[in-house]
Amino acid sequence: MAEHGSSACSHPSERKYKIALCQLFVSKNKLENIRHARELLEAAADGGAKLILLPEMWNCPYSNELFSLFAEEIDADDLSGSPSCGMLAEVSRSRKVTLVGGSIPERFGSHLYSTCCVFGSNGKLRARHRKVHLFDVDIPGQLTFKESATLTAGDELTIVDTDVGLLGIGICHDIRFPELAILCAERGADVICYLAAFEMNTGPLFWEVLQKARALDNQLYVATCSPARDLTINHAAWGHSTVVGP
Repeated sequence: MAEHGSSACSHPSERKYKIALCQLFVSKNKLENIRHARELLEAAADGGAKLILLPEMWNCPYSNELFSLFAEEIDADDLSGSPSCGMLAEVSRSRKVTLVGGSIPERFGSHLYSTCCVFGSNGKLRARHRKVHLFDVDIPGQLTFKESATLTAGDELTIVDTDVGLLGIGICHDIRFPELAILCAERGADVICYLAAFEMNTGPLFWEVLQKARALDNQLYVATCSPARDLTINHAAWGHSTVVGP
């Protein structure tokens, strides 16, 4: 379903806040994707959410052939080259919310990354996470996909201090690796946000159990946000955006 859900998280100070997960359909029209995302973000903020997540590749269909066409350059001091991030900055500032901006294809020099930008409630870019663990898989007769054919892996852990606490950031396949979550917990993260487009083969097998494992083992909240399921495309998302408690 193309809608957002909400849940309550509790900061260590015991101050509760509402989190929204914007599970939206993604089309081949970037401007339409940006418009749709903006509508859901503003609706979530108007509904009282203080932390809002978008999914992996929310402005771009999940396709190696399209990542380059939809890619944007992200300059923290001048977002004019990134209409997607420009919109996120405007909404976070106007609604005074923290946005974990899913991921979009980022062009940096000759490289493409799957990049999540986190915006503070003042509209400033607070952090940038580039997907560390790329998804390369070959299941004969079921699924073949190689992100590394077009994307470059990031090499940094991302923990960002926000109005709602310390957030760890991961993108999709990053959730399969417990070390990233352990390091986030050791460095004080209250919530780990995973933006993911798990597909219809891996979703039923791993999606829920991995979220519960990361939350339980590290005694923190895990929030995940997926695109909405569209069975007309090759890489249909499993969906099931979720918040899991410690």
